[in-house]
Amino acid sequence: MNLNDVWFLLIAVLWAGYFLLEGFDFGVGVLLPVLGRSETQRRVLLNTIGPVWDGNEVWLIVAAGATFAAFPEWYATLFSGFYLPLLLILVALILRGVAFEYRGKVDSDRWRRNWDRAIVFGSLVPAVLWGVAFGNIVRGVALNADHHNVGGFVDLLNPYALLGGLTTLLLFVTHGAVFLALKTTGPIRASARAVAGGVGIAAVAAAGGFLAWTQILRGDAITAGTAVVAAATLVAALIANRAGREGWAFLATAVTVLAATATLFLALYPNVLPSTLDPAYSLTTTNAASSPYTLRIMTWVAVAFTPVVLLYQGWTYWVFRKRIGVQHIPPATSAPPPAGAARP
Repeated sequence: MNLNDVWFLLIAVLWAGYFLLEGFDFGVGVLLPVLGRSETQRRVLLNTIGPVWDGNEVWLIVAAGATFAAFPEWYATLFSGFYLPLLLILVALILRGVAFEYRGKVDSDRWRRNWDRAIVFGSLVPAVLWGVAFGNIVRGVALNADHHNVGGFVDLLNPYALLGGLTTLLLFVTHGAVFLALKTTGPIRASARAVAGGVGIAAVAAAGGFLAWTQILRGDAITAGTAVVAAATLVAALIANRAGREGWAFLATAVTVLAATATLFLALYPNVLPSTLDPAYSLTTTNAASSPYTLRIMTWVAVAFTPVVLLYQGWTYWVFRKRIGVQHIPPATSAPPPAGAARP
């Protein structure tokens, strides 16, 4: 295996880690108005991901940076051809991060409701558009001989990619609901289990159809195996969730996300962006890669710093591993106005 293949594998691992960790973040955000019937319950939901959501987004930054450094032509073609959906994802993620920080700054129900809407929007849009984007990456786009995408935005809204967007949305919501059942107590835990069971059935249907279509499009014996693992573990997650075994259910949905991501990257390889005009125009791990010297330097950097990042993030999850409920949320208080300030 040469360094081109090694870095394709590492980028696949980074995206799988991102979807695994940020996936339940997105699910929690989408479920905020569904499971958060009161301000205290919404604070419980947000506190389950509060210590980890920004660390989870590091996986996206590293994945994008690794793509830029290891496969610059893939990065350039991808970000120019997918400009509008990726811009929408970026805006949604920025708005979501601001909402997490700002919703508690003013003691106003209207203020908090507006920022809660921003959290839902900032979670829903990426959950859908990442599936659409990766559906198009696997399916291929209209690359010409110069590796320029000559297709338009409407071309990205094809049935296969739209099914991919529906699949990631339902899968992330199921993953997030199972995470909430694992991390909370009382009525929220019971409601999260009910939501996971209901949405999970729809996720099984969507994911089964999308992975089967992927297998027909670009699959082989290996992708068939990973697709079966993804489907089987998702069904196992629903069974464990129904039995009240949230830890096993979350482990199963985690394996589902990893196996589904592996299926997409295995179906893509050795291409990194196929051409629908002519297979000879496709970007591959060979013609899109950086120089061998660049890849060697990147490899040493990855070997040195990746264990540090993994240990730190693992420690964060261990520290905040316990369940929380409404009894752990202190009453909301607002800071008194400065002396002499007029009250509104």
